[in-house]
Amino acid sequence: MKLKTRLLDYQERAVGKLCGVKVGALYMEQGTGKTRTALELIHRRYLADKIDHILWLCPCNALPDIRDNISYHAEIEPGLLTMCGIETLSSSARANSGLLTLTAEKRCYLIVDESLLVKNPYALRSQAIIRLSQQCIYKLILNGTPISRTEADLFAQWYILDWRILGYRSYWSFAANHLEYDEHTNRIVRTLNTEYLMSKIEPYTFQLSKSECLSLPTKTYKTHYFRITDEQEAHYDEIADQMLFQLDELKPETLYRLFSALQAITSGKRIIVSGNRIIVSGNRFRTSPFFACSQDNPRTQALLEILPTEKAIIFCKYTNEIHELCTILNERLGEGCALPFDGSLSKRARQDNLKQFQGGATYLIANRGCAGYGLNLQFCRHIVYYSNDWDLATRIQSEDRVHRIGQSQKVIVQDLCAANTIDERISSCLTRKENLLHLMKSLLRRQNKTQEWVRPQRSDPDEKIIP
Repeated sequence: MKLKTRLLDYQERAVGKLCGVKVGALYMEQGTGKTRTALELIHRRYLADKIDHILWLCPCNALPDIRDNISYHAEIEPGLLTMCGIETLSSSARANSGLLTLTAEKRCYLIVDESLLVKNPYALRSQAIIRLSQQCIYKLILNGTPISRTEADLFAQWYILDWRILGYRSYWSFAANHLEYDEHTNRIVRTLNTEYLMSKIEPYTFQLSKSECLSLPTKTYKTHYFRITDEQEAHYDEIADQMLFQLDELKPETLYRLFSALQAITSGKRIIVSGNRIIVSGNRFRTSPFFACSQDNPRTQALLEILPTEKAIIFCKYTNEIHELCTILNERLGEGCALPFDGSLSKRARQDNLKQFQGGATYLIANRGCAGYGLNLQFCRHIVYYSNDWDLATRIQSEDRVHRIGQSQKVIVQDLCAANTIDERISSCLTRKENLLHLMKSLLRRQNKTQEWVRPQRSDPDEKIIP
């Protein structure tokens, strides 16, 4: 293994802090060089003969870009690096078995890239990575932000590194000490002892924002409000009234169904009702298009009014929105003007569309799950959120596809919002979560100033994380 590029000053600070511990977290915003920093830490362990293999887990759609980024920074001999998509571990017994054999036979340095994808400790992917991590001594998690919803996001990420850091063997013991739930909704309403958590993870954490180390062009935000039709509004109120009757016990799943149904209506879908009952197939509502012609959708009309004439990424929540917009824009502006980028396409098709977007195509219409991670799209400066979801992490990630090293122009981010609907609640929720993220960053910085390499106290001298 040979490194081909030099570290930047702030990357050297990160390496200086984490080179003395076997596990760590690089919470560095997109575009600040997490990959290069991680490669430096790996290289030092490799030269010291502490590891003989690298296992790099990352989002499936980001694999090509991360592989290219690794190749740009380092020459890695064949057989030294294994890469696998995190989502693959949810569905492939073969992949799980193969990686378990690999980590049992090799001294692997485990990298979990975009670790917020494993924030749910009970998800199959999280359980699979935890099993792998138990066979690896050296581990590193990479992400732009430590949380997307609440401090509960920390547990699985840090359990992968070492349960002793936070000091909890189970999520329930963690929750008992740090999470307060509403007795009716069973939703987290408050987090407790946050400064204690920050003091535990600080010795193993390097956190950096782009504003602290890079001189990038500014980002400007604008929200465009539009009104849904009178017929949509009547259907919206009807479905809201019907579903409110199901909220007698305020169970979380009924709240989620209500929000999902209302958002579907604002996006141009009709919830199918038979008599006084909403028709459900499996766990999903049955829907039909609200408008005979998709161009009659007020959301689509609002997009056409503010559509940039330069290259732009348009993010949609629903797959049907992506393909409807591609059809509309290609009919209006010329075939090949707009290209889809979503999970219904093969990896090869997505890569082909990405190359065309880098070339002559004007619009890439995508969902955040596919295009929100790993892509370098600095040649574009416009982002339009046609429809949003509740996830702050994918929102931040998707914005950073264009706002990163190499961007030379001001980035313009525009949101479409249906006035007086669930859209406004989603927008407000994302803003509050961003404020929570800033609070957490300030707590980590405070710990960094008041503690100098504070080590977690151990009652058992053999329970050591520090080499």
